[in-house]
Amino acid sequence: MPYFSNMLKRIFTSKKFYYSILGLVLFGSLSLLVFDKVIMPNYTNYYEGLTVPDLTRLTLQEAESELTSIGLRYEVADRRANSAFPANYVIDQQPAANTIVKPNRKIYLTVNTEVKPVVVVPNVVSLSIRNAQIQLQNYGLEVGSTSYESSRFKNVILRQSIPEGDTVAKGTTIDLVVSDGLGNKIVTIPEIIGLRLPQAQLKLREAGLRLGEIRFRPIKDVTPNTVLEYTPKVTEIIEGETIDLVISERFEAIEPDEGGVVNIDSTGTPIPKQIPKLNKD
Repeated sequence: MPYFSNMLKRIFTSKKFYYSILGLVLFGSLSLLVFDKVIMPNYTNYYEGLTVPDLTRLTLQEAESELTSIGLRYEVADRRANSAFPANYVIDQQPAANTIVKPNRKIYLTVNTEVKPVVVVPNVVSLSIRNAQIQLQNYGLEVGSTSYESSRFKNVILRQSIPEGDTVAKGTTIDLVVSDGLGNKIVTIPEIIGLRLPQAQLKLREAGLRLGEIRFRPIKDVTPNTVLEYTPKVTEIIEGETIDLVISERFEAIEPDEGGVVNIDSTGTPIPKQIPKLNKD
């Protein structure tokens, strides 16, 4: 024990020991400084940066040439159909133009394709109108016109203009027929004969019926725009059905042109025919 105590005492009281510790600290600090300021910047190209050029409206070949010339790479990430650009033109890029990137960075390009992509039409019948619209948009299809027919469940798709399973071009328009929530009960046709057209329309709408075809008939002694008759000629009908109307219009009487008889003599001069006088005797 005395031996080890004496040895430790000599070590800790030696100037060499402290010089060695100081040397190790200085060496470690210098090594970290060199690593941080020299090695890492050189390894990561810290002080280097390249500006990404605008590649849109260039052909894929032109974009490749420009990227290669400044030390960047590329990859075609997607192909889309865009009528505003010719085929094989760049229509989008990531990173965007004017972004600063490191050398040899890969630029992802979206290129216009000449062949328009196609999709299989999904089945949206029995979906709500909102879900059907979302479904069609998710497939890259457009929602066209929306018409309504009578059925019990309101805002449910009854039919679609292009059937499920057909293959169509992306962006094709699909028209929808939607239920109006009517058609689940029998209603009485209101008394509309003799009413003016706006009043008849209101009565039909209040009864849950639709106005169908309107035909006009000229008739004397009846105010124009008055309901003369309707079809179907029943008293009760399913809610939501259409009613066709016959409406009066102004009767214009045309008087015939009754001129006197005219004779032509040999000279070509018209001679009015004399009407003989009646003998009063």
